[in-house]
Parts: sequence; C-alpha cells; structure tokens
Amino acid sequence: MQEQLQYLINQSSFTRKPTAELAPFRYEELVKALDFHRTIPGYAPTPLFHLPQLAKTLGVGELYLKDESFRFGLKAFKALGGAYAMARHIADFLEMDISELPYEVMISDEIRKKLNGVTFATTTDGNHGRGVAWMARQLKQKAVVYMPKGSSQERLDAILREGAVAEIVDMNYDDAVRMTAEMAEKYGWIVVQDTAWDGYEEIPLWIMQGYGTLMLESLAQLHEVPPTHIFVQAGVGSFAGMVQGMVTAAYGKQAPKVIVAEARIADCLYQSAVSGKAEAIPVGGDLQTVMAGLACGEANSIGWNLLRDYSAAFFSCPDAVATRGMRILGNPLPGDPHIISGESGAVTTGLLSILMQSPVYQSAKAELGLDENARVLVISTEGDTDPERYRDIVWDGELPSFKQF
Repeated sequence: MQEQLQYLINQSSFTRKPTAELAPFRYEELVKALDFHRTIPGYAPTPLFHLPQLAKTLGVGELYLKDESFRFGLKAFKALGGAYAMARHIADFLEMDISELPYEVMISDEIRKKLNGVTFATTTDGNHGRGVAWMARQLKQKAVVYMPKGSSQERLDAILREGAVAEIVDMNYDDAVRMTAEMAEKYGWIVVQDTAWDGYEEIPLWIMQGYGTLMLESLAQLHEVPPTHIFVQAGVGSFAGMVQGMVTAAYGKQAPKVIVAEARIADCLYQSAVSGKAEAIPVGGDLQTVMAGLACGEANSIGWNLLRDYSAAFFSCPDAVATRGMRILGNPLPGDPHIISGESGAVTTGLLSILMQSPVYQSAKAELGLDENARVLVISTEGDTDPERYRDIVWDGELPSFKQF
C-alpha cells in the first residue's frame, strides 16, 4: 500500500502568541544581500514562470514557479546563502560594512593581503557545499567540504571541480556537521553552515538573509502583489524560515500562508510541530531519501522558531511526492514551460498536485484555503544537480510517483 502524507495544520499556542524575531528579515536587512549579490559576475534574477494550464488542471487561480536551476550556473539556490555569509564574515573581520565591499573590492590584492588566507568549511548533501566551494574560488580563498554517507559521487565531483578539498564521510548529515565544527576548531577554519546551535547563530542568520535575494526577486517579478500561498521545502529549515520571516515581516497578518514540505525520513520540523514543544526535536538515523538536499534531521533553531510561530502547515512527504513533482514539471501541459526540477526542488509541486487532486486530502486543502481563488508560489530550489539520477527517475522510472487514488 502506498505510504501516505502526514501533516499538521499549525494552530498551536505559538501561533497565537508568536515570539520569533522578525527584524533580521525586514526588507532593509535582506536588500543588503541582494545589493552584494548584484556585484558578483554572472548574477541575474532567476526566472519566475507562470503555469496557467497546470493551475487550471489543479484548480487554483494562479500558479507561479521560481526556477533556481539558473542560479550562477550552479543549478541551485544555495550559493546565495553561502556567498553572502562568507562576504559578511570578511567584512566583519576587516571591520567594514558589507556595502563598502562589493565583489571587485573583496577580491582585490589589498583585501586579500589583509585576510592572509581564509579556509571556509562546511557539511553538505551537495548544493550548499558546491556553493561554498564556488564562492571560495571566486574570492581566491580555500574550502573544505564534507558530505554524509549516501551522497552522490556526481555531486562530490562537482564540488571537487570547484577546487575544494572534499570527501564523503561514513556518518549521517548531522554527525558530519558536528565533525566539521570540531575540525574547524582544530585548524582555524570558518564554518559556513545553515544549521544554527547555541553559540553558532551569526553565520546561519547571514545565510538565511542571503537566501532572501530569491524572495526579493520573486516579489518584484510578481509586481509586488504577494501570493496567497507559498510552498517551501525544508531540510534544517533555514530557507523555509527565511521565507516565513520575510513575508511575515512584510505583510503581517495579511502574509501569504507558508506550507512546509519535508522528506518523510528527515521530517524534524513536522515532528517538532507535532510534539507541541517550544524547542525543536531531532530525527536520527541514516536519513536516506531521494531528496538529498532535505536529508537533515536537526533543525536550525532560528528557522524553527519562525516556522513554529507563523507557518500554516507542515507536511511530511514520502519520496514519491518529489518524483511526482519532477515528472509533472518535466512533462508539462501544452502552453506551460518545460522545467527541469531536481528531487528536492520538485517536492513542493508534487505536494500541491496531491493536495488539489486527491480526495484523501480534501479537508487539508479546505483548511488551507487552496481553491480557485488561490495564487500559489512554489520554488524549485534545484535543477538536475545529479543529472544521471534525474534521468533514472524521470526517464526510466527508477522510483514510483505518488498516485492520488
């Protein structure tokens, strides 16, 4: 029998008396990251696609998709966060404001001499690590990247091509994060991780603010008319937390409903929401899922607080939700664009399609107000970052798609 979605409509006591800090996600903070990103060679806003035929078929008023497969030639959004956090670290080290350090100044001989060599270190399932390695190369600095067991050789090779020292280690993602922190302490590296913990919150916050560029672009492309619903995927919850923090800071009680999609095997945010506790609870184990970018079992505390207090719903998604989304976007209805969306990128489209078409989830659809008046934004966070795996799924049917009946 097919594994079903698990979900929680968020009506907790935290939503009635929210305490999560919104100030870091106001426009005046996020635009600092956008201004820096604009100075990086190759920067351009990624496309926002309108999918009118899919919207009609699913029964929503409008459907838009932000396609991050075009970001800096890296096929994923992750470089936005790592690049900004690395730039902010350099600016702070030099006791300068980030506005004084556009990319061309940051790579100048004068600045590099003052830095005297920096090694940035991170743990990744692929996209974040490649973004850190790419930015370190742009800045003419060094990068060390560790990947958890089960990581794709193709994603490792992509990181190595960026000039980083990188390897796959025999531990899950969260244990690899701890190992990276220990190695950085030993060798004087700078950890660039979007997982926040006590005593390590500044860089994760900068990473989240860096992701804000994606949403600033999206709202501009929507002519500043916000959607009614935003579907976001979550690993540790940094990206999802940024989206939630930004729209809540900008629109208050009129903010779009943010719906969080996680991989079933690594659904730490969903499990935390179900627990009803203020603090996030971890999910352990090997965390093996087709959604490699979401295979994280311990939440970013900053992101969790925002999602706990303001999000509309949490969905724990079997792998077949993601594969359904990949096939829908890769085989569009006549008149809609063809979109290559990877495993972690497509889970939001898969989830929306199931909620709108399956009779099993009609009550959830109704509670969330997903109907012919809804203007929905989904974000494809990655393209085919592992092309062979993408073809195995979309061409050859390696994994089944979620069936609505």
